[in-house]
Amino acid sequence: MRRFDMRLPAIVKLEGANEFYTETQNVSARGVFFYLDQAVSSGTKLEVTLTFPPHVTLTDAVRVRFLARVIRVEAPLPSARIGVAAMIEDYQFLRSGTGTPDFLAALQNEWKNTH
Repeated sequence: MRRFDMRLPAIVKLEGANEFYTETQNVSARGVFFYLDQAVSSGTKLEVTLTFPPHVTLTDAVRVRFLARVIRVEAPLPSARIGVAAMIEDYQFLRSGTGTPDFLAALQNEWKNTH
């Protein structure tokens, strides 16, 4: 799956834990990669909320909440953050003002075509 190097602000909520603020390193229609300060295990379910900015959507900003599962954890160097790759299992568009039908339709179509 094609990955897009995108540094987007992200809120990650681990199952039964607090929220963590981070940023993505890359995003695809099927997954997301980011760094955390806390260790997680493969198979952990999480929620990731991203805001795609206007220069990506070519219209208004769009917030999307992904339900995902950790599929890979990269061991950090001493005192470094932990890399987490998560597979998107479902998603929900969150209200963010006016609609952005072209961007939403393109993202939904790409997601559906990969599942």
